[in-house]
Amino acid sequence: MWSEPEFEVLTAAFAAIPSFRHGGYVTGCSSGLITASGLDRHAAIGDLCLIERREAATPSAASPLFRGQNAVMAEVVGFTEAGVKLVAYEEPVGITRGAKVALEPGLGILYPCLAWRGRVLDALARPIDGGPPLPRGDRAYRITARAVAAERRRGLGRRLSLGVRALDLFTPCCDGQRLGIFAGSGVGKSTLLSMIARDSDADALVVGLIGERGRELNDFLEHTLGAEGRARSVVVVATSDLPAMLRRRAAYVALTVAEQLRDQGLRVLCLMDSVTRFAMALREIYLAAGEVPASRGYPPSVLAELPRLLERAGPGEGEGSITGLFTVLVEGDDTNEPVSDTVRGILDGHIVLDRAIAEGGRFPAVDPLRSVSRSAPGCYTAEEWGLVREARRLMRLHADMEELIRLGAYRSGSNAELDRAIAVRPALEAVLRQDASERAVAGSAAFASLAEALARPTEERAAPSRSDAGATNDDGER
Repeated sequence: MWSEPEFEVLTAAFAAIPSFRHGGYVTGCSSGLITASGLDRHAAIGDLCLIERREAATPSAASPLFRGQNAVMAEVVGFTEAGVKLVAYEEPVGITRGAKVALEPGLGILYPCLAWRGRVLDALARPIDGGPPLPRGDRAYRITARAVAAERRRGLGRRLSLGVRALDLFTPCCDGQRLGIFAGSGVGKSTLLSMIARDSDADALVVGLIGERGRELNDFLEHTLGAEGRARSVVVVATSDLPAMLRRRAAYVALTVAEQLRDQGLRVLCLMDSVTRFAMALREIYLAAGEVPASRGYPPSVLAELPRLLERAGPGEGEGSITGLFTVLVEGDDTNEPVSDTVRGILDGHIVLDRAIAEGGRFPAVDPLRSVSRSAPGCYTAEEWGLVREARRLMRLHADMEELIRLGAYRSGSNAELDRAIAVRPALEAVLRQDASERAVAGSAAFASLAEALARPTEERAAPSRSDAGATNDDGER
C-alpha cells in the first residue's frame, strides 16, 4: 500500500513523463518548403507540428520535446513520395537534416475570453503589449473552423452607424453584414477604417492588421482608438516583414476571437486591413507547396480559401453578430483583378474609394455611384430611401455629362434636371466631405443635411459657358 507522500511522488513522476506524440524527421528543405519522413499515416492537410531547431550557440540545447525557443512551428500543406510537405511559420534557420518533427494538435486551438479585450496580440495569440499573460477561456475554438452553417444563422440586425456620413447615407451597414473597402494604394482606406473604428457604436471591436506597415500599429492604438476605444478592442497584428504563414494565421486568429465575442451575445465589429495582403500570403504558401499559378500568379487554392475566411463573419445562432469590414488593396486601380473580383462576389456590399476624388481634395474619397450595400433599401425608412435615390439620380446625371460641363459645352437651360444636378452638386459634395478628425452626426441629422442639400433651388450659372461665350450671330458679331 502506498503512503500519501509516496503516492504524490509517483504522481509527480508520471506527470513529468513526456506525452506521446506522433513524430518523424526532416529529410529536406528548400525555399521555405520542408520535407519530413515518418508522418505519412498520421499527418493530415492543415495539421500543425513542431520542428526541432538547433541554436548555433547551444547545439545540444534541444530537449526531447523541443518546445519553446528550440522549435519552429510548421503546417502540413501536401504529400509526396518523399514525405510530408511542411511550410514553416518562420524562417527555417537552425533546422538540420534529420531534425525531429512532432505533430502538435493543440497548436490550432485557442481559448479566447472577454478578458482579452484591451489587448494586442501577435499571430500566435501571444500578448505583445507588455501586459500580463492572457487568461484562458472555458471553450476551445479551432482557428481554421468552418463558418456557422447558413441554415442556422439569424438574419441581419438593425442598421449600424459607422460614423462616416458618406457610408451611413449611401452604403448602410446592418448588424452581421460584411462590406469590402476597395481602393488603390494611398487613397485612404486605412484612414477610413480608423474613422470607423473610432466612431462605430458596436459593443466590441476586433482589428486584424495583416501585412501592413509596422508604424501603423502605434498610430492606430494611440491616435485612433484612444483609451476608451482600446478598452473594448482586441488587436491582432502581423506586419509585412513576417513570414507568410504568420500573416495568414493572424487573419484566422482575428476571426476566431470575434466568434468568441459574438457567442457571448455582443455586436462585434471586425475590421481587417487587408484581405489582399492575406491573399498575397496565401500565394506565397501555395506556390511554395508546388501549386501552379493561374490568374495573375494566384494559384486556384488562394481564391478558394478566401470565402472560408470571410464567411466566418456574420450573424450567429444567438443574439450576437460579427459585422465585417475588409479592406481590399486594388492592384493598379483595377477593381476587376482576381482578388477584388472574388471578394466582391463573396461580401454583402462594397465601398469604392476613387483616386480621382482623392486627388481632387475630398475625403473620404467614397464614390457613391460605384458603392453598393446589399442591405439597401431594406434598412432605410421610406423617406430616407427617397432622399438617397434622388441624390444618386442627380449625381449620376451630373457624372454622365461631367465632361461636357467641364469643357463648357453645356448651355444652361437646355435641361432642367441637369441644371438642378449642377446646382446641388456643391452641397452634396459638402455632405460627403468629412475630415478624419471630424465626428459624424447622428443618422437622422445626416439625412437632414442630405435633404437640405437636395432642396437647394436651381440657379442661373454665374458665368456663361464657353459655348455661350464663343457664339456669334449671322453677322459674325458676338
